[in-house]
Amino acid sequence: MTIQLQFVCGNAISSRTIAWFSAGHLSHVDAILPDGRLLGARSDHVGGKPPGVQVRHPGYAKWVSRIIMTIPTDQTKQDKFYDFLRMQIGKPYDRLAILGFLFNRDWRDDDSWICSELQAAALEYAGISPSPLYLAANKITPVACALVCSALGAIVN
Repeated sequence: MTIQLQFVCGNAISSRTIAWFSAGHLSHVDAILPDGRLLGARSDHVGGKPPGVQVRHPGYAKWVSRIIMTIPTDQTKQDKFYDFLRMQIGKPYDRLAILGFLFNRDWRDDDSWICSELQAAALEYAGISPSPLYLAANKITPVACALVCSALGAIVN
């Protein structure tokens, strides 16, 4: 069994800024559901969906770069990962999270999400990654989430 995460960077200034502040080339991450759709948190109306945690069509946006990470796991953990994500659908995007990078916001607060927090929390909840992840309480960027996946033995496609 596996789970897959899609790490991307767009061409918009907002995407490039997030990548720069993340000290890398990634600005967004979505979970790839077993049916190919994407589940993630976004700040904008895109793919016919409002901001927040939503399931979107796989072609909802164009990307300058795209990396798929496949993480090996067992059936129980895979189910828990997707169950956690589905429980978050409809929660708002955390617009204050970017300021939280400066002001020590706890990324595990589950009332709202940014993309990388959501995926890291799902990995912890399912027991795929160690819990708690030893990351700054106020900063889980797409690059930090990709590093966690790499440490879990993710295969990069």
